[in-house]
Amino acid sequence: METKPIITLLRYAAIGGNILFILWILFNAMDEGFRGTMPEKLSAIGLIGLLTVNCTLLLTKPSQKQLKSQ
Repeated sequence: METKPIITLLRYAAIGGNILFILWILFNAMDEGFRGTMPEKLSAIGLIGLLTVNCTLLLTKPSQKQLKSQ
């Protein structure tokens, strides 16, 4: 199965968007001196974690063996 160029472009655009969003969250946190309520801190950490996992999953391409077993 051949990877289409548009899929690859969208994959890297999503990764770039995730990284930009993570940097934006970190910038706002630094601007506020990392102050905030516990729910705000936990939600920021959770969101950064989910975006990082999303980037990791987008970067790892499934092998042909994994695709056939599904």
